[in-house]
Amino acid sequence: MKPLVYILRPLFFAPLLGALLGPALNANAAETDVLNVYSYRQEFLVNPLIEAFEKETGVDVKIVFAQEGLVQRLKAEGMNSPVDVILTADINRIEEFQAEGLLQAVASDTLNANIPPQYRHPDGLWYGMTMRARVIYAHKSRVKPGEAVTYEDLAAPHMKGRVCTRSGKHPYNISLLASVIAAKGADEAQVWLQGVKDNLARRPQGNDRAQVKAIKEGECDVAIGNSYYFGKMLTNDEKPEEKEWAAAVNLIFPNQADRGAHVNVSAAAVAQSAKHLDTAIKFLEFLSSDNAQRLFAAENFEYPLKDGVALDPLVASWGSFKADDRNLAEIVAQHTEAAKMMDRVAFDQ
Repeated sequence: MKPLVYILRPLFFAPLLGALLGPALNANAAETDVLNVYSYRQEFLVNPLIEAFEKETGVDVKIVFAQEGLVQRLKAEGMNSPVDVILTADINRIEEFQAEGLLQAVASDTLNANIPPQYRHPDGLWYGMTMRARVIYAHKSRVKPGEAVTYEDLAAPHMKGRVCTRSGKHPYNISLLASVIAAKGADEAQVWLQGVKDNLARRPQGNDRAQVKAIKEGECDVAIGNSYYFGKMLTNDEKPEEKEWAAAVNLIFPNQADRGAHVNVSAAAVAQSAKHLDTAIKFLEFLSSDNAQRLFAAENFEYPLKDGVALDPLVASWGSFKADDRNLAEIVAQHTEAAKMMDRVAFDQ
């Protein structure tokens, strides 16, 4: 059975849309074999999991996909919202729901056994489902061994005019900076951030793939990006030029001799308004199972969080790495300060 899908890009009129779509989602609210999901994760990633869950359990999943506006929609709907489960692509997005009091704590021995503690909220408000690293992409010949092995190297004098990155205001870079603040304190983190800014080859722009393109074209030698983009570029048959970009760089997992590489996670949570609580918890437990973890991670060249689940062969070829094991909730707590710091140093200017 194909999941019922609403695609809303973006949701600028949350209250109106809630009124229009709410009845459709609420029609079976009293039934126990229904689950309503709001998702920031893309359809091609989520639909195979939804279909597998429906087949395994007989639950009828109704899902809303969106790029923006789900927090506003859920606030407008309040406790009348039909949503049971929220899926996000990164920890920044799930924190937005948490900050508004839109999540409820989940107690599950299965989830606690499957998802390591650093990748779940201490009180069970959200659980990580897949992981990716914030890595350094380095030109294969222009960057010598040892020149770029830590995030700190990006601020070193030998990197002057050699660094590319996307906007400092993007959640990926806010999260990276927040991890530096958590590890080193705000004063040292700001010195580091200013050093990176001083070493930029161009103003921050484009997405993560655009940084690798810039390396290939000689605009810079190193860049910051998420690990899964390496897999996406290497396998992009529709845009073979991206294979050439990826072939020009090495993927480096930073800080392997100390705190480890900064990582982010896709996340799942149960909404405060959930009408099908038991089914919602069952769905999160399903997402943490061996088969779902393998499928979820492989679709986007990410890392499963459950120990012992096999990696996608391409991801496995990149080698193992040490991840920063600080609880992501501690890093999330520094996001506001990180955003202010980006403004203080005028990083994007």
